[in-house]
Amino acid sequence: MKKKIHETILAPIFNTEVLATDSCAPRHDEVLDENQTRTRALDRCAKTMHQDKGINVGSRNPWLSGNFAPIEHELPLTPCSYTGAIPVEFAGGEYIRNGGNPISNQDPNRDAHWFDGDGMLSGVLFRRLENSGNIQPEFTNRFILTDVYWSAKSSPRLTRPVLPSIATLVNPQESLFGNITCLSRTFALVLRSHLAGSQKAIKKISVANTAIYFHDGRALATCESGPPMRIKLPELATVGWYNGKIAEGEGDHTLDKGPVFGGWGPLGWFREWVTAHPKVDPNTQELILYHNTFIPPFLNYSIIQPSHPTMNSDRSSESLGMLNRPVPGITSAKMMHDFGVSESYTVIMDLPLSLDPLNLVKHRPVIDYNATGRSRFGVFPRYRPQDIQWFETNACCIFHTANTWQTDQRGSSNSEINSVNMLCCRMTSAFLIYGAGNMAAPASTYDVPSELQEEEQCRLYYYEFQLPKDKSKGTILNQWALTAIPMEFPTVRGDMFMSAARYVYGCYVGSTMFGATLGSAFKIHSLIKVDVKTLIANGKHNPPTPIKGCVDVRDIDAILASSDPQDPIKIFKLPVGHCTQEPRFVPRANGMSEDDGWLVTYVFDETTQLLANGEPKENAHSELWIIDTKSMENVVAKIRLPQRVPYGFHGNWISEDEIAEQRPVEMLRSLSRSA
Repeated sequence: MKKKIHETILAPIFNTEVLATDSCAPRHDEVLDENQTRTRALDRCAKTMHQDKGINVGSRNPWLSGNFAPIEHELPLTPCSYTGAIPVEFAGGEYIRNGGNPISNQDPNRDAHWFDGDGMLSGVLFRRLENSGNIQPEFTNRFILTDVYWSAKSSPRLTRPVLPSIATLVNPQESLFGNITCLSRTFALVLRSHLAGSQKAIKKISVANTAIYFHDGRALATCESGPPMRIKLPELATVGWYNGKIAEGEGDHTLDKGPVFGGWGPLGWFREWVTAHPKVDPNTQELILYHNTFIPPFLNYSIIQPSHPTMNSDRSSESLGMLNRPVPGITSAKMMHDFGVSESYTVIMDLPLSLDPLNLVKHRPVIDYNATGRSRFGVFPRYRPQDIQWFETNACCIFHTANTWQTDQRGSSNSEINSVNMLCCRMTSAFLIYGAGNMAAPASTYDVPSELQEEEQCRLYYYEFQLPKDKSKGTILNQWALTAIPMEFPTVRGDMFMSAARYVYGCYVGSTMFGATLGSAFKIHSLIKVDVKTLIANGKHNPPTPIKGCVDVRDIDAILASSDPQDPIKIFKLPVGHCTQEPRFVPRANGMSEDDGWLVTYVFDETTQLLANGEPKENAHSELWIIDTKSMENVVAKIRLPQRVPYGFHGNWISEDEIAEQRPVEMLRSLSRSA
């Protein structure tokens, strides 16, 4: 039966006689077996179409070069040397960073995007030495053993990833035929993985390469094309997919029944896809997330209660067992990367950035930004998505929120809630999508009125949504930027999340315009600390122009030149040639203020670790820096890592107690065992 399926379904796609024209034909020395030959033929055809689009396939792709270049070597926990003094608060904890690291990378001319790539975790464990009481940092990096990684690893002749590059999907020059061919290739490879002779069936297409967080005894790696993947700490071993009740490998099969992410029906595979940025309530320990798909109702919503509820947990009937609850009001498929959650409210962002395969029949890219559209923010009580209220404003793109909190009319949190506040990094176009794919943003095909046009920017931005007393349309009381300097990858102190945190930390991402920085590659040379409480108060006292206005209009040079100890913006500028990544905050025990602690982040010195041609040295290495956040000046410790950590995405700090309270694991995923 399987042979018949292969002949009737896959043969038209993989038939080398059909594909055997010029460069599409496999060379004789590539004919190792039937499946590998046909896979290679598809790869060579894709390259030919790439050339036909007029793209210079011989140029170095910045997202596959320098410290963006993937690495192949994995290390177990390996002791590291360091300078300075590691704070005692780090003992037993682990800093972990996720990022894309493609293994099918032999074709240097393929489309490539920063968001592509198999998930790789890079972590530093601060091992507590029992005999001496000292701290020994240990580095490890591991691929996340997803179905896609497993299948690619077992197909050594695969020269480009199983999944199509985001660069292909967003390229306005890509033809309808080209997109269909790339998607058909992925479909064929997935289907082939289920046939006899394949070592691993691709049941889920997530590469789990975006973020990592901890909830209820599980460390979970995420990517929005599938469910979370559980990771065992501190060695970063892969356990299995988490379905909202149990992770593969945990062994408690009594939980296999009942509701799970996406449900058990034929469409459950689409609806189990989870946002890459779920939110864990620091008080109730609830996990709040959404599922964004291509099919109606387009957005579903879930809340996972902790196994051992805290005293602050809501155990009412409306909060229990909330899985796959539809969120009304979303009318089309959208690219939705993040959202906001306060103590009692959730904020969904319905922005004019579509992610819809049906765009192809409209002669538009799969991912398409409409600058004339409206940005819609849906605010609803945490346990009642059916009571959503919508707020509309000008078009924008938002990939990351910093924090969300609620206030009453007097500014307290103890009486009737009057407004919901959200801080985010707001972009005025979809340039990031294109720049991260090594292509220029296309000229807008939409006729954008002058009053809606804004300069290219990505700024820390403040929204205040006034909640109406009835079902009337909501009002945005305040909407303006806090600072003019380009900023992304925002974070706050963990125990202040979902409340009115005073400080937001993030990355400075450009010298003038955000878009100009992304013309080559996305590199971070400075970290930022913003006193958002002060800037919001200043903005309300002297309101900027709504939407386009900004509270603090200074550029980075003016801020660096400031000697004011009370300056609401402080910048840690790295030495020349050094680049960093998203930081995370680690608090000081019994600290005297909210900012009493440290930022932890990976740092790479491009002046000493790259060759003259811009590629990494064979023995290139990165460091992990621990930076004092009160001063934003002092590096208290530098850990020298045994190898480099490619520039990646999101990380997290996992405490010693959390590592100790992990749920038992019965079986780990392993390349030596197929499934």
